[in-house]
Amino acid sequence: MAVNAFIFPGQGSQSVGMGRDLAAAFAPARDVFEEVDEVLKQKLSRLMFDGPADELTLTENAQPALMAMSIAVLRCLEREGGVTVRQRAAVVAGHSLGEYSALAAAGAFSVAEAATLLRIRGNAMQRAVPPGAGAMAALLGVELETARAICAEAETGPLGREVVAVANDNGGGQVVISGATAAVDRAIEIAKSHGVKRAMKLPVSAPFHCALMEPAAAAMEEALAATPPRAPVVPLIANVTASKVTDPAEIRTRLVEQVTATVRWRESVTEMIDLGVTRFIELGAGKVLAGLNRRIAPDAETLSCGTPAELEALIKHVG
Repeated sequence: MAVNAFIFPGQGSQSVGMGRDLAAAFAPARDVFEEVDEVLKQKLSRLMFDGPADELTLTENAQPALMAMSIAVLRCLEREGGVTVRQRAAVVAGHSLGEYSALAAAGAFSVAEAATLLRIRGNAMQRAVPPGAGAMAALLGVELETARAICAEAETGPLGREVVAVANDNGGGQVVISGATAAVDRAIEIAKSHGVKRAMKLPVSAPFHCALMEPAAAAMEEALAATPPRAPVVPLIANVTASKVTDPAEIRTRLVEQVTATVRWRESVTEMIDLGVTRFIELGAGKVLAGLNRRIAPDAETLSCGTPAELEALIKHVG
């Protein structure tokens, strides 16, 4: 029998139209979208269904929208197929903001709490760095240690030392770096001499998961003190440590650290495999994590679920 990990996507997985068919077909999905709309005092679901894309992509909107999408899928799985986190998942994990989706799925936060925290998180991350002052880039065909060496070399420029660091270790030779725009530009140039196959800037609005996000980490420390997590029904594999965590106080600490720290997705997937996971179930928008997982753990099964047809297929497969 397969051992399941339920996994939840992060920013970049959003697309206009996500959740529309799910809401049309299933009451539990509509209930989640309505709850998030109400708590945020915004028709976020309309933005998800109809766009415009540039507004949905704003960090303050994309983060709660992706969580709402993931939990809507989960609620449909529970109602239509009897597939619950408590009974069918050995662990949960999420990529960056997906960690909040994972925690909501495992009962550590309510949907309303997760939506509110992610709106605070998105706003704080956007405000942490002035527009244009920070950037992110993807390095393809590179090992983690080489990416770290590139960042160390790129830190020093004409203006002195500037922040640039590994933001995401996504596996399969894909590492994302983040920091001050000039330092990221230097890193892209330096990468060529380190044999990196491709280095390209990403279309993001802020330099996530680096020290420039410290004001956002402070904001999340305050927000999580006011809305602390509860113990999840199954362990979380934390982005920051790539290891199991169940203690609410430690979860809170990891969520604050996560704002400025590397998302250790490659190691997280490897850790889940080591814990006996044989099947990953990606709940929510897109199939980004399925693509990453195929490169990290090609022998493990990964199923993505975000549409009524995928929901039906998953219930038949898992149920």
